[in-house]
Amino acid sequence: MKVYLVGGAVRDQLLHKAVHERDYVVVGATPEQMLALGYRQVGKDFPVFLHPQTNEEYALARTERKSGAGYTGFTVFADPSVTLEEDLFRRDLTVNAIAQDESGELIDPYGGLHDLQERWLRHISPAFTEDPLRILRVARFAARFAGDGFKVAPETLALMQQISQNGELAHLSAERVWQETEKALATTSPQVYWSLLHQVQAMQPWFSELEHNIDEQGLEHIAEVCAEDRSLYAWALSCSRITEEQLHALHQRLRVPKRYQVIALDALQVSWSPAQVIDAQWVFDLISKLDGWRQPERVSQLLKLWRLLGMTRVLTQQIEAAYDAAKAIQAREVMQRAAQAGTPLQGAEINQAVLAERLQCIQQHWSLDKPDQQNNTKQ
Repeated sequence: MKVYLVGGAVRDQLLHKAVHERDYVVVGATPEQMLALGYRQVGKDFPVFLHPQTNEEYALARTERKSGAGYTGFTVFADPSVTLEEDLFRRDLTVNAIAQDESGELIDPYGGLHDLQERWLRHISPAFTEDPLRILRVARFAARFAGDGFKVAPETLALMQQISQNGELAHLSAERVWQETEKALATTSPQVYWSLLHQVQAMQPWFSELEHNIDEQGLEHIAEVCAEDRSLYAWALSCSRITEEQLHALHQRLRVPKRYQVIALDALQVSWSPAQVIDAQWVFDLISKLDGWRQPERVSQLLKLWRLLGMTRVLTQQIEAAYDAAKAIQAREVMQRAAQAGTPLQGAEINQAVLAERLQCIQQHWSLDKPDQQNNTKQ
């Protein structure tokens, strides 16, 4: 029985990047042997085990044969006779098919080291076309490693386009499509993900609404200035040039998480531009449209998006300060003051009075500390 470190851990180690997950391939072992050593089996479709101490994944060497549609349409053969080279052959890219044995020696049967050095993302074999998910994975890798100078090999681009044309993308699950997309949007070059999918004609059927509507320059800027929640704001900007109807269809098709849906819709419904004249009424209307009196996170998220897109820190802080002051006004206090004045409030009058006081608060705050409208995009 031999154990090898494989995949992304070896690749990232060679690129001098942080390694967050380690996956291992075990050659010459049976499930019974792994269980006897204390490993816990978790794989349903093929034998994958968790190490008893580290919880890292150890998979028995296996081969795969195409037997159906989509990325799940494979018959798996896991047996002690399967070699390391056979296991590595089923992987997507040469740079992901480098192994390292327990002594530190590298095993590179498919030229991954050369492609790492030359900065190529290249498929291993024509079997690349059997798994449509690989289009999204390669586009994600291209986005992740664009800053390191990596490009997709021309022959791999041709195979990606072939997959797009054969209709296999339609067999992917919404969950896997979104998972790859979310990861890609969190990279330092999310615009590369979209441009590559467009290049190989892979925007259909999952991203048809975005096909000619991506603000690539804006995405590049957001990636440069945003480290936290980058995928969230990159998604909102990716959807900023489509209609609400298109956005709803896109979210339904991809089963996009609620948090992403909310900010994308908010960014469409409430617009801001550097030429926008902002006054107290505008701030009040912004908060009301976002249901910001009950959901303050929606206001803070949209303000952060605008800040990333050029709204000055001073203006952002002034809006936040006015909002915080108005938000502090609560119904109980308003009712007490009205009762003391001999004009008790009932029913809808209470909410109307609260909103009126909040607007007045914002107006007072704005008159005391009026933003510079002529310089609202300078940093």
